[in-house]
Amino acid sequence: MALRAEKARLLGFASFAHWVTDGQMAKTPTAAVGLLRQVWGPAKARVAEEVREMADLAADEGSNATIEAWDYRFYGEKVRKARFGLDETQVKPFLMLDRLVEGMFWAAGELFGLGFSRVRDLPVYHPDVSVYDVTRGSARVGLWCFDPFARPGKRSGAWMSEYRTQSRLGSEPTTPIVSNNENFIPPASGEPCLISWTDAVTLFHEFGHGLHGLLSDVTYPSLAGTAVLRDFVELPSQLFEHWLPTRELLARFARHHETGEPMPDALVEKLLAAETFQQGFGTVEYLACALVDLEAHLEAGAPVDPPRLEAERLAEIGMPREIVMRHRLPHFLHMFASESYAAGYYNYIWADTLSADAAEVFAAAPGGFYDRSIAGRLQATIMSVGNSVDPGEAYRRFAGRDPGVGALMRDRGLVTAG
Repeated sequence: MALRAEKARLLGFASFAHWVTDGQMAKTPTAAVGLLRQVWGPAKARVAEEVREMADLAADEGSNATIEAWDYRFYGEKVRKARFGLDETQVKPFLMLDRLVEGMFWAAGELFGLGFSRVRDLPVYHPDVSVYDVTRGSARVGLWCFDPFARPGKRSGAWMSEYRTQSRLGSEPTTPIVSNNENFIPPASGEPCLISWTDAVTLFHEFGHGLHGLLSDVTYPSLAGTAVLRDFVELPSQLFEHWLPTRELLARFARHHETGEPMPDALVEKLLAAETFQQGFGTVEYLACALVDLEAHLEAGAPVDPPRLEAERLAEIGMPREIVMRHRLPHFLHMFASESYAAGYYNYIWADTLSADAAEVFAAAPGGFYDRSIAGRLQATIMSVGNSVDPGEAYRRFAGRDPGVGALMRDRGLVTAG
């Protein structure tokens, strides 16, 4: 922290947070903190509603104990089942990995005219990896690699990598080679891989990054695909999550792995109704970390005492006692594994503000989420331009206006809270 503050001072900035945000869409820590605090009040109000609901359920079961932080997920799941009658074991049989991958390909074809065909004669670094030739008509777009399963020695989590970046330097265009990587549990031999709804959302999220790399069409590789500002890079990935719950896709690809029957309408309704369930918890848990990250990096070189800093900042924003920070400072990898997200953990909700707004652009179109004119505009203004256009200008070209926080509030079901 001290070295970062010193670096910022040497570069002429008041703090490390000022240096980081100056090169992002936010431009200033004040703008980043302003967005976080706009969402904080409604999210905190929703937490109070969630806690009351859990306490009522606990009381019905004969417990008058106060809901504590360690109770939140336990009682939250009970409320979910009571309210929606929804349980993961009902959903998972309809979420077969292979079919969901087909669904992603289908959506990319409907939106951007892309085709995906399996290539079996290329060398891969592990038998789990599959490779697809991506085309539009007769033209080669690139290669998409998929590494879906966990194994010893593989990094945890889910991510998109790029082995070759698109460019138009030289006599022939260079097409991209991108990879999506997950850590799903491998199925038993001969059995299908069934995944949770949360894992399915992650699958579509990473594919959004993959499409960002594949659809790039710029001259210089340093400006191509996902080489955009950190608080803009999550826009394509978070936006593509919205195609998973569309009825067009679920009807075709969310089919029971044994019977082939589509997911029942009643179950789809429950899933969609539950989309905003406990968004108070998820939003507050995230925002607390983002705010502490920014506040920590606003320190202008004074020695940082992590427990004091955490306690003071959380008290200042009125952190609900029923929720703890998702990442305490000593193990906050986004802050300390590198400088990639230091003073930039806010990036996710900044980009989510854009993606929620962009989703409403699609939802309002005559063809809904599969409106080809809107998809064409998305490709022309955002997916293909990389960092060759200022991201704020790129978004205005797509939406015809600047984004507001209203779509994010609606997307998270926070509009009636507080």
